[in-house]
Amino acid sequence: MRGPRSLGVVIKLGTSSIVDEKTHEPLLSILTSIVETAVRLRKDGHKVIIVSSGAIGVGLRRMDVDKRPKHLSKLQALAAIGQCRLMSLWDSLFTHLRQPIAQILLTRNDIADRSRYLNAQNTIHELLDMGVIPIVNENDTLAVSEIKFGDNDTLSAITAAMVHADVLFLMTDVDCLYDKNPRTNPDAQPIEVVEDIGQLVADVSQAGSSLGTGGMSTKIVAARLATSAGVTTVITRSSNPGNIVKIVKHIQASRSPASLATQANAEEQGGASTTEDPLSTSTASLADLTVSIPLHTRFLPSPHPVRDRYFWILHGLRPHGTIYIDAGAHRALTGRAGLLPVGVVDVEGTFAQQEAVRICVVEKRRTTPAEDGKLWEGAAVEVGRALVNYASFEIKQIKGHQSTEIKSLIGYADSEYIAQRESISLFSRESRPATPSREAMPEVAEGSADEGEGAAL
Repeated sequence: MRGPRSLGVVIKLGTSSIVDEKTHEPLLSILTSIVETAVRLRKDGHKVIIVSSGAIGVGLRRMDVDKRPKHLSKLQALAAIGQCRLMSLWDSLFTHLRQPIAQILLTRNDIADRSRYLNAQNTIHELLDMGVIPIVNENDTLAVSEIKFGDNDTLSAITAAMVHADVLFLMTDVDCLYDKNPRTNPDAQPIEVVEDIGQLVADVSQAGSSLGTGGMSTKIVAARLATSAGVTTVITRSSNPGNIVKIVKHIQASRSPASLATQANAEEQGGASTTEDPLSTSTASLADLTVSIPLHTRFLPSPHPVRDRYFWILHGLRPHGTIYIDAGAHRALTGRAGLLPVGVVDVEGTFAQQEAVRICVVEKRRTTPAEDGKLWEGAAVEVGRALVNYASFEIKQIKGHQSTEIKSLIGYADSEYIAQRESISLFSRESRPATPSREAMPEVAEGSADEGEGAAL
């Protein structure tokens, strides 16, 4: 009988897990444990990616700077200094265990360009096939606010989705999520399994460190993104990286021969089939397994993940404007039809052909503009994103018209659709926007996973 399936594992480390918040000295004990854990996972047959913050923190120590500066140019300079030292440190530690590593630096521009996105995906897969552990970080030396991911929690989720990882570990300074702040509430209860992230009620008051940009709220954002792409997401304590191995074994144990035999017996006795992916199995149903499980929070993946091009449209691109559509057009989109001009109510923003836009559905059209200029009544709800075939000024001219009128209105007609269905990706009903950014916290997204790009880890 075959052994347990190997997994693709992404481990995200924040700056506070890499350098001391006050002295900026590298936390060698934690880094060494992470290295040992990653190599252990590799020897067990898993494919491992590390998403590492810390370049600016290491740069602060190298230049004897006490506090993180506020000016962008100084931050970028420190990142350039610290990134060299950080990778040298990682390479030195992994070399002791004869494990090759590779550096991958990304900005949102790299993700927004489809060719570069696929190149990054292919490069990471090739490195993993070669037995190398890629170490991914945001290219802080080049990134500005317009092209930043915002934090490495978001970057780790996009990376995990890009390579079809099985598990994303978000390492932090607490064991798991709690329903209250455990530092001030002794009766705080741990949240071990989150089946529906939209219904999550947890304490997210914990802010990021003075060196980093994230906090518990950004980890919830990352979990929303990753689980929407079918990636199980785990929050656990960074000071004990050995927990990662135990949790991975716990997941694998659900596919052990004994577990499979139990499932078969249940089916023979007329019970419901329980052959779902082990990553989608709640902890309660695995209570009889012998693996000792450390405290952690596990977010279960969406049963209908959005991947590849659809995930890229939703979360890899920054929208340049908004198209407002009526309820009839929205029903057509959910029925897998494209977006026709007749269903468009209004356009907002300035954008060109093949740029990303928000798709918002409105309650009711107005025959005449309201005092504020709106052409609809009620609230507008964002339902997805799209790559458009026409520029914003062209869509303003053809909105509300039949496709047969496009050429007479703007002089040409490249397509009958404002956006073809394969260029539209919709959020799930339970969650609404948006792409992660510094300004907004996104919700989980759902789309079709029927596009076959890329190979799973």
